[in-house]
Amino acid sequence: MKQLKTNRSSNLYFESKKYLPGGVNSPVRAFKSVGRDPLFIAKAKGQYIFDVDGNRYIDYVGSWGPMILGHAHPQVVSAIKRAASDGTSFGAPTEREVEMAKLVRKMMPSVEVVRMVNSGTEATMSAVRLARAFTGKEKIVKFAGCYHGHFDSFLIKAGSGATTFGTPDSPGVPKTLAARTLVAEFNDLASVEKLFVDNPGEIAAIITEPVVGNMGVVIPRGNFLERLLEIAHANGALLILDEVMTGFRLACGGAQQIYELKPDLTTFGKIIGGGLPVGAYGGREEIMRMISPDGPVYQAGTLSGNPLAMAAGLAQLRMLDRQKSLYTKLEKLGARLEKGILRNLNKLGLGYQLNRAGSMFTLFFTPENVVDFTAALTSDTKKFGLYFSEMLKRGIYLPPSQFEAAFISAAHTPADIDRTISANYEALDAVGRKVTRSNLKVSI
Repeated sequence: MKQLKTNRSSNLYFESKKYLPGGVNSPVRAFKSVGRDPLFIAKAKGQYIFDVDGNRYIDYVGSWGPMILGHAHPQVVSAIKRAASDGTSFGAPTEREVEMAKLVRKMMPSVEVVRMVNSGTEATMSAVRLARAFTGKEKIVKFAGCYHGHFDSFLIKAGSGATTFGTPDSPGVPKTLAARTLVAEFNDLASVEKLFVDNPGEIAAIITEPVVGNMGVVIPRGNFLERLLEIAHANGALLILDEVMTGFRLACGGAQQIYELKPDLTTFGKIIGGGLPVGAYGGREEIMRMISPDGPVYQAGTLSGNPLAMAAGLAQLRMLDRQKSLYTKLEKLGARLEKGILRNLNKLGLGYQLNRAGSMFTLFFTPENVVDFTAALTSDTKKFGLYFSEMLKRGIYLPPSQFEAAFISAAHTPADIDRTISANYEALDAVGRKVTRSNLKVSI
């Protein structure tokens, strides 16, 4: 194993801190929770990313999910180039927006009408505003550890980067707004029911990730999602399914296809833009028609539905729609990786938990069965940080946080998976030896 040289990345990071908060434009990129300087990426292709020092890694971040076909897919890149040659933004309607809306509706039947926006955060904040307007109520229910973007209403016991940096309740969120956000435990229906009992006639919506990716991968148990819809409707509230991460990734029709669920509203993110900045929200027509200019709920954006994102998204979604065998391939790769990692854990006598849903997975450094945020927080983040660095040394790029999902793409091969399994064994073994040496030093 060669020593990983990252001098240029470290120099860039030193310089970037003079001009950017923490040297980055999104917190998890700073690598603080894994105890090292971040890597600066020069390019990516297929299943690989390359840093500015020339190191190549098998990538399991995939721009945090959207690169389901792999990086720089030829058809997606070609679509972007063709669109760019005609102009990058018009601030006016285009035919591609209509085609995208039709395709989303075809692939996700619960979405009768859709509105394009520029990010997952825009999508979720707009969906909540719409739910409040439709129901005439102000409070929302979210789940501890679920991250729905950095809108004020969602930064209450948020997952993802908020948990990574220990600031789940962000300064700057008004107390009056925070009071309108009620927090339940994922996979705990009793906690949801209690909130409705304690706040009769006041709750506009429940918002949840169907399969959580923002505290690491956490899978719904039993009929949890189905019951959420029933509880919401029984109390005159809506169910908003945040499929920013799972939409078009877990299945052609998202997690709602797998769990046979028809939410009132659904939110989408980067995957519908082929990695370009994009988001969307949609659902029942009677609800969506309240959005301006059809109705009184105002939401706007100059770059919403911009031609580059629509071109990239159409190219990607059309391939996913036409080649549904891709999901079979992703499941096989995911199962192969899961089997290999579980075998490694058994050999090493480690009780860590691996949660996987299709092409999404997280290795939790805890013996607890991770079914909610409380269990996720029992993870040993220091060991994860050591593991992350050991995997980097072996050419494997994982999310730099214990509380994030990793992603497999259609560009990954069985050989990539086998190499990752081998690296996983060596990295876990190295972490164990480092921790043992550290403990010995402390005891002396």
